[in-house]
Amino acid sequence: MNPLIRNAEYAVRGALPIRAEALSKQLLDENTLDFNRVVFCNIGNPQQLGQKPITFFRQVASLCDHPDLLTPENRSTLLKLYPIDAIERAELLLKNIGSVGSYSHSQGIPHIRENVAKFIERRDGYPANPDHIFLTQGASAGVQTVLQMLTKDNKSGIMIPIPQYPLYSATLALVNASPIPYYLKEEDNWGLSAEELKASISEARANGVDVRALVIINPGNPTGQCLSEKNMREIIQLCHEEHLVLLADEVYQTNVYMSGTRPFHSFKKILRSMGEPYQDVELFSFHSTSKGMVGECGRRGGYLECVNIDEKVLEQLYKIASISLCPNVHGQIMVDLMTNPPVKGDPSYDQYNKEMMDIYESLRRRASKLAQCFNSLENMSCNDAEGAMYLFPQIRLPKKAVEAAAANNMSPDTFYALKMLESTGVCVIPGSGFGQKDGTWHFRSTFLPEEHLFDQFCTNIEKFHNGFMNEYRD
Repeated sequence: MNPLIRNAEYAVRGALPIRAEALSKQLLDENTLDFNRVVFCNIGNPQQLGQKPITFFRQVASLCDHPDLLTPENRSTLLKLYPIDAIERAELLLKNIGSVGSYSHSQGIPHIRENVAKFIERRDGYPANPDHIFLTQGASAGVQTVLQMLTKDNKSGIMIPIPQYPLYSATLALVNASPIPYYLKEEDNWGLSAEELKASISEARANGVDVRALVIINPGNPTGQCLSEKNMREIIQLCHEEHLVLLADEVYQTNVYMSGTRPFHSFKKILRSMGEPYQDVELFSFHSTSKGMVGECGRRGGYLECVNIDEKVLEQLYKIASISLCPNVHGQIMVDLMTNPPVKGDPSYDQYNKEMMDIYESLRRRASKLAQCFNSLENMSCNDAEGAMYLFPQIRLPKKAVEAAAANNMSPDTFYALKMLESTGVCVIPGSGFGQKDGTWHFRSTFLPEEHLFDQFCTNIEKFHNGFMNEYRD
């Protein structure tokens, strides 16, 4: 088989989640474990952990799936079940789609791309071109396509943060490109240093690597930080000076919990605000329906915006998109709803706004509570989450635990995470799956478990950790 496939690793669906699935099945067959459920904190999958879908989005989606409900003879009955704006939105979408069961334009339904462009303009204050927007199967498909296009050979270098979301390292392994790591500064709340970036570029080029692009995840995954505007300007200046393509992973742009001090800014907005000479910086930015308060992971909706990308490159991007025929239509519908939701004065607005704010405030509370939990534990420290859905605490493990991990042919953080899973049913991902500085150990956990169960969730982690530290104390 292709050796590149064997070399690719994707920790968030790796050995720990596989073991967690086995334990979950065991609980169904025989309840002989010390816990009654497996809590999948390995991946940002909100609805798996009880987050409710947004009502308006599901109403419209259901009507698109069953258009017979929209016929005139059914209208009086339908109005008892659905608000008029959901009905009218479904009718408008179907007018522009036809049937959800048919292929769409390979770049995505034009009407929906136009709505995405309007959303971007409202967000940033600068126009967007619908012809430079590609609807994708979640953000991941857009990322994979762009990385594939940027890779000429195994000397093509792509800069990725450490820690990083393993989509990037896995995709680079599959296309046989060279990952160029740059380290985020944990002591500076996972901040990014321009000096660190320049040092990574110089080292790579000295080793004969053709450094082509820089990946930024903002807000950060797995680290949860939000970049300052100053930091973003430094990054754009660096890309201009070093002739790098900028890939901005912005899927957590609405998951921002300290908006007063660290608001989200898109790289498109900052780039446009900088004027000349920076308007030649090439930018690909990614967004998704899987995160935020939408959380529709399974529908696989997303988009990719291309800024300052040559028309001939866009033609090649379209060719790649057309090979897969089209992104799934249900995901495209969710992108339309995410970027063009009810507004004040619409019949569905009050319910929509309440649902969104309830989810947002609950995520803020859970992020704070879990950080407090981790920081209260012996030999553990954790930065607060400024954004995203994760915490990435550092754990200083006793020597005996490190030796026990080596005896089991595991990294120490994997050993700790496996012990946590076997004891509590909580599935987290060891930091080694994301990359970390040598000699440090971390794990990533979502803060998505249901809020009414959150105190018990934290108590279970505390009990496990105290027992683990006592068992392996030096």
